[in-house]
This record gives sequence, structure tokens and C-alpha cells, in this order.
Amino acid sequence: MGYRHRVARTKKLFAALKRRGPHRVLRGDLAFAGLPGVVYTPESGFNLPGVAFGHDWLTGAQHYAGTLEHLASWGIVAAAPATEAGPLPSVLNFAVDLGSTLDIITGVRLGEGRISVHPSKLGVVGHGFGGSAAVFCAAGLPVKPRAVAALFPTVTRPDATEPAAGLKAPGLVLAAAQDPTTLRSNAVELARAWSTATLRAVPKATPGGLVEGRRWTRAVGLPGSDRRTQRIVRALLTGYLLHALTGDKTYRAFADPDAALPYAAALDPRAVAPVPPEDKLAALLKS
Repeated sequence: MGYRHRVARTKKLFAALKRRGPHRVLRGDLAFAGLPGVVYTPESGFNLPGVAFGHDWLTGAQHYAGTLEHLASWGIVAAAPATEAGPLPSVLNFAVDLGSTLDIITGVRLGEGRISVHPSKLGVVGHGFGGSAAVFCAAGLPVKPRAVAALFPTVTRPDATEPAAGLKAPGLVLAAAQDPTTLRSNAVELARAWSTATLRAVPKATPGGLVEGRRWTRAVGLPGSDRRTQRIVRALLTGYLLHALTGDKTYRAFADPDAALPYAAALDPRAVAPVPPEDKLAALLKS
């Protein structure tokens, strides 16, 4: 298969993945197992892949309903704990909750017994603060997940680069074009420490735009929901998980650091010059 043919095929797959998948989606509540949160599943299926999804700072799991539904429509059970949503969250506690979420979806039959998740087809995904929590979660699990995705991850205390340095699970880190000079972002630093991760830059993406329906942020000068960002990230994430969790070769390019993907150029984090904190602060003041 020639290069041009591969690129054309990947673009076609990407266009399909931006749309909802073939499965009817069911919504459930994690509270039945003692953990606040939501779970979205395909209508039926056994031994399905599953992910725990971590929310950003000052955001609840309900603000990712569209993304969770999207994953479920493509056959992936997606569950999100609704904890640590206050102004002073603990990244370590949230990482534990993400691990508990994986235990729930693998240990309990879902959808009136018609749905199960295979324990070897698990992933951890997070956005912003949740992206760093996903790294802590994966590093702390006794059995490592098949894949981890940090979507526009942000700085936390303790720093997620520390567990990332010893993490061998495959990873995907998404960054926006302005992230290297953004005070909150640690996407480049995280990918530099995490030897098995692929860093991809999404041009014109709004890192906070993955959050849905949070209109009040614009009133205080923060980015609100951005549908373009949501469509692109959902396609990239879905393709990545379909290959990484299930081994589906159709979507191999989405987990290949050397593949050309629409709107997501692969970067070598070691080739991105470190930006001193004072320069990040200057860029913030100019914006």
C-alpha cells in the first residue's frame, strides 16, 4: 500500500470517527457501586474494551457526556467518576478513583447483565487535571492498562512527570499549539518524561474546549465549549483506543507515532525547546 493511499485511507477513517458509531448507547450511574459518576455503554456486548475518564479542574463528569457517548457508540465502555470537582482537588485521590472505576466496570455486569468489560482491554483517559491523574492512576495500577491518553494535560502537585518517567504503558498526549508557553500545560514535559508516549499537536484546538456546556467560563475570561476541538479529539481518541485496546488493525495509524493523522502532527518532545517559567508568564501576560 503506497503512502498516498495510506494517507487517504486514514483521512476517510478520521472523517468516519468524527461521527457517532454504529452502537445504540445506554447511560448508567456508578453510584450503584458506591462511587459517584456516570457510565456509558453500547447497548450490549461481552468482553468489551473499557476506559475510566478523568475530568478537568472545576469540571464535573457531566460535562463530558458527548465524548463518553461517542466512545460508547463505537463499542467502548466509558465511565467517569464525579469526584474531586472542587477548587482544591487531590490528583492522587482522583487517580485512586479512576482505578476504582476500572474495578467497577470490570467487576460488575452492566446493562442488566448484557454487557461486560474484559479486564485485559482497559485504558485510562483524562482531560487537563484529569490527564495528569490518568498518568498517576496508570503508574499505580498493579496490572498496567493497555493504553493511557492525556488530553491537554495540566500541571499538578505532585507533578505527573515523576510517575510518567517509569510508566511503560503506551500513551497518547495531545497538546495545543500554544501549550509550550502556557503556564498550566505540562504536555511537552509529560511526553518528554514518558518514553512510550506519542505527543501530537492539534492546531487551532482550544484545550478547555473539550468541556461541554460550561458557558459561565466565558464570563471570567476562560475558554468555553468548542465543537471543533471536540470533534477532532473524539476522532483521534476513538481511533487510538480501538487499536490500542482491541488490536483492531483498521485503526493502527491512530496509535502509530510515525503515521500522518489529520489535525494532529506528531512531535518529538525532546526537540521542543524547554520554555523557562518566566517566559511562560510573559506569554500569559501578553495573551
